[in-house]
Amino acid sequence: MIPVLGYEEQNVAILGLGRSGMATAKAVVAGGGEPICWDDSVEARTAAEDEGYTLRDLSKQGAFDDIAVLVVSPGIPHLYPEPNKIIQAAWTAGVPVDNDIGLFFRSFGSGDWMDHDTPPRIIAVTGSNGKSTTSALIHHILTETGTPAQLAGNIGRGVLDLDEPQDGEVIVLELSSYQTDLARSMTPDIAVFTNLSPDHLDRHGGMGGYFAAKRRLFAEGGPDRAIIGVDEVEGQYMANQLVDNVADGRLIRISSGQKLKGAGWNIYAHKGFLSEWRKGRQAGSIDLREIAGLPGAHNHQNACAAYAACRAIGTSPKLIAEALNSFKGLPHRSQIVGEKDGVRFVNDSKATNVDAAAKALQAFKSIRWIAGGMGKDGGISELSEHLGAVAKAYLIGFSAKDFALQLGDTPYELCDTMEVAVAKAAAEAQAGDTVLLAPAAASFDQYPNFEKRGEDFIAKVDALL
Repeated sequence: MIPVLGYEEQNVAILGLGRSGMATAKAVVAGGGEPICWDDSVEARTAAEDEGYTLRDLSKQGAFDDIAVLVVSPGIPHLYPEPNKIIQAAWTAGVPVDNDIGLFFRSFGSGDWMDHDTPPRIIAVTGSNGKSTTSALIHHILTETGTPAQLAGNIGRGVLDLDEPQDGEVIVLELSSYQTDLARSMTPDIAVFTNLSPDHLDRHGGMGGYFAAKRRLFAEGGPDRAIIGVDEVEGQYMANQLVDNVADGRLIRISSGQKLKGAGWNIYAHKGFLSEWRKGRQAGSIDLREIAGLPGAHNHQNACAAYAACRAIGTSPKLIAEALNSFKGLPHRSQIVGEKDGVRFVNDSKATNVDAAAKALQAFKSIRWIAGGMGKDGGISELSEHLGAVAKAYLIGFSAKDFALQLGDTPYELCDTMEVAVAKAAAEAQAGDTVLLAPAAASFDQYPNFEKRGEDFIAKVDALL
């Protein structure tokens, strides 16, 4: 556990008692503070009370009179589409609002760990797509090459639930826009920005607010080294803003698909090969084409980002290459579930938006595409240029009929459920085909989350195999 420091003998209000909220309460106690807890859910409040925590309805008049800080769980809107009333009450009372990420950075930097021979370092990863795979891949490379590491944040454990770091350890954090938007302190040693595409726009008041939330990772204290994906204009803008000249070693530019030039530190993937160039000379190269856990150009971008982060802390290209080859991938992200009679089954349930689905569709040939769910604004109209490899679409969920109207000449069938879609796709698939679940939609019409949707796909495939 990482004790929350700076609030000794003070009351810390905690709004939202899920995984991060409960971990925050424990960490506040460990640091000598007093957690004051609240959640709209009776069940969550009962669980907190059973743990011995004090409950207080933070919506009541005067609830913030003796509160030093309000810590908000990431799922609670604080500004758009409208502010939570309890957060507004904290503003009115002049009480600072933070989240567990902000408390983590505040506490991590002031602990006794700086007495280590090699102080612990933090690598923080954000972006629209690929941040989970990139974070897991960085953690995998570090552990495979003998560097002690922990993985937390939007993936795995809550940040305050981490073990006290060892000498020379690296903490790898995946941070969503919900987390970066509110944290009052973010000072990673290395920060990674993978890419940007429209997502969570209602939560951030549009694309500008969404990008601003991501940018905060590079502004609130700022990293010692920034790794920026420059395949979108936002990344190009941010890379230009962060350094004084192109040769500045504090910036590593990454790309999937374009060769990066210049005197700076550049890492890119082109035609399946990763290349590292520094000060005008090639410093490393890796053939990514046969790495089963990293199929497609989008995963090659993830490989570039992870490679850059590990090079930034001194890992050799040879050791990174060996670790990449042993990476098995993450569940629900281009996950190969099985193969039968030359037909491959791939679970990319995490492809909940159009951009992620487009990248999945570009990673395979001759696709039997299972898509649908709770569609987002615009549906799948933007996927029209990526449907060339789709032999047939099998549509499920609430938006199935809307998706069908946007497929153009691509053959499709309305299947409604995962069971029907998998059965029909498998029955019609031929050797060389890939049955791909890449929904391009949220899961909430039929499943509580994308993980459950992916697990259902795996179960149906396993039954067939």
